[in-house]
Amino acid sequence: MPMDVTVTPSSIRLITPEGCTEVWLPAEVRLAPSSCRGLQYIAGDGLHLRLQAQAEFSTKLISVFNQSSQAQECCTFYCQSCGEVIIRDRKLLRVLPLPSENWGALVEEWCCHPNPFANKPLHPQENDCFIGDSFFLVNLRSNLWQEPKANTKVICKRCKVVLGETVSSETTKFYMTEVIIQPSERSFSIIPRSQFVQSVVAQCLVELSSAKSTFRYTIQDQNGKVYILIWLLNLDSLVVESLRSSKHTTKFPLFEDTLKSDSSPAWNAVKVLYQPCIKSRNEKWPF
Repeated sequence: MPMDVTVTPSSIRLITPEGCTEVWLPAEVRLAPSSCRGLQYIAGDGLHLRLQAQAEFSTKLISVFNQSSQAQECCTFYCQSCGEVIIRDRKLLRVLPLPSENWGALVEEWCCHPNPFANKPLHPQENDCFIGDSFFLVNLRSNLWQEPKANTKVICKRCKVVLGETVSSETTKFYMTEVIIQPSERSFSIIPRSQFVQSVVAQCLVELSSAKSTFRYTIQDQNGKVYILIWLLNLDSLVVESLRSSKHTTKFPLFEDTLKSDSSPAWNAVKVLYQPCIKSRNEKWPF
């Protein structure tokens, strides 16, 4: 159908015989109208165009996982699959990020003397929560599991899902894809499993890509089995979509369950190359 597209620094207006749709951008995002290129309609995906944009976001990186487990609050740990309470009313006095993996090997390179941390692993105290790239470390000395052995699985009593593993007699590692942490006064609501895992993996990748010099990752289970290879591209992309309710409006399938009428029409996005590892193939990145 004939379509007229008008771009301003703060909005994009689409005029068709059926009417006018205008998408307003968040206040911190400004467009450069003269940079509009590559306008085309792709069946099943919608209208595409390329624009230069300026975004005045805060440069301070805040972990999305820290936001759900603030220090000085009483928190409850739940099994994400069934809602079973794992740890009830634990007051977290310290919520701290762990160093990245293989930090011990880096210390060997930095020090001209034997590694001073070799026999001093980072274990949380009773009111600590240490946050890794894909897991939480908590101290369960006074909790439900008595005298746990290291390297044993922690299983939900209700649904029998593997929630994590014991690291030592006092420290337990919970996987971020299996556990939700909420302030104790807040009610727990079940989130669809696939949507939750998508969200956690996406958040992990965004945080890792903002702190690492490489954008290639593997997704694997706790036994080391590799499921998929991922390569992130275009980390500064911005996706804009009209939220007008119409049979002619095409939504992104992965966003459709999470979009709401009062949500922003713009999202930060990345392009992803991926290679599934099926039947023991493609388990390592090709050189």
